[in-house]
Amino acid sequence: MEYNSQRERLVIPEYGRHIQKMVTHACSVEDREERNKIANAIVSIMGQMHPQVKDVDEYAEKLWTHLFIISEFKLDVDSPYPKPASDQFTSKPNRVPYPNQKIRYKHYGKVLEMMINEAIQLDPGDPKDYLVGKIANLMKKAYLSWNRDTVNDQLIIDQLAELSNNQLKLKEDFVFDETSEILSRNNNKKKRKGPKHKGRKRY
Repeated sequence: MEYNSQRERLVIPEYGRHIQKMVTHACSVEDREERNKIANAIVSIMGQMHPQVKDVDEYAEKLWTHLFIISEFKLDVDSPYPKPASDQFTSKPNRVPYPNQKIRYKHYGKVLEMMINEAIQLDPGDPKDYLVGKIANLMKKAYLSWNRDTVNDQLIIDQLAELSNNQLKLKEDFVFDETSEILSRNNNKKKRKGPKHKGRKRY
């Protein structure tokens, strides 16, 4: 018995082993005219195997590109399209730099720091006071979500001043959302989400 693990690696598994064998055979044909006929026949079969490819722009060129890839760019035929260069598919992509942004308090996140920076730019007035109050309550909510079940409001005030370099202050009559209300909302959200994975019923 022959196992798939003992067979030649499929270059593009979607086309199956028979297509790959046809391509290998085409590469071994010495007569160029005959090789061209075989290549065109293989591309036609590939298109019939995946009719949805016809809905893709330039689908015929994609099929010819796949043909060359399956042959590992060894097939020498007269393609109606430019033969792709092998290094297009073998070269490694450029490394994506990991964002190296320092966050002073990770439980608040970068977005909240950006909101603080935006609030600093606003002119003094009710809109700015309203935004600063919203930010303070968001900080309290985030603190309770990730740290513990209680928090001193003065701590939030101090950290708001720290994150804004003492440029943002709450109004004297500002009142924080109650800790119990925030915890209750958080718990209700968790209940509505329910368990992430539900097991199958066993009979």
